[in-house]
Amino acid sequence: MLFFDATPAVQIGLLIALIAGITFHEFSHALVADQLGDHRPRALGRVSLNPVRHFEPIGAVMFLIAGFGWGKPVPINAATLSPQRTGLTLVAVAGPMANFVLAAVVAVLYRALQLAGLLDAHLPRDIIANVVFFNVALGIFNLLPIPPLDGYNVLVPLLPPKQAYAVRRYAPYGLGVLLGILVMSYLTPVNPLGWLFSLASSVARVLIGA
Repeated sequence: MLFFDATPAVQIGLLIALIAGITFHEFSHALVADQLGDHRPRALGRVSLNPVRHFEPIGAVMFLIAGFGWGKPVPINAATLSPQRTGLTLVAVAGPMANFVLAAVVAVLYRALQLAGLLDAHLPRDIIANVVFFNVALGIFNLLPIPPLDGYNVLVPLLPPKQAYAVRRYAPYGLGVLLGILVMSYLTPVNPLGWLFSLASSVARVLIGA
């Protein structure tokens, strides 16, 4: 398990990324949906930065085990969104974009503290760097076009109706695909998540100037 086998810096960074990253991720979904005409998320209290409102136990456990996960899905009524065709895409992409923005903001903090000479100790430096890394990883992972991840809802509304219908037929198998990716990544020599973490690490290093 990633969390229990990790160093204190990774553990603390992962917990901060879990709480802050998923909160901002789901809040952004709810906020954009509300702005585009679907007010159900607001009525359900999801336009909020209270982490408790966005907590989903299985997604949180997956984050601790594998370094990626999800929050409690924000219910969206695509029929109420405007523009109708691309509204769902805008709502879906808002979550991963929130993680990238959060990673960038934390990276600016990292650089500012480093310039001020306040990051000489390894632990705080590594904690902040890991918050950047895990938010980048969370954003990239959620952009995969596999249901129920955001990438699926980003892509499908942009497809022609015939292709969108064909893709939706495979939606029930999405969780199985994700489970297969997890199994292959940790129990076989094939490592589909390796490229994701490698890409996230490269982006995080650019952001913090490492």
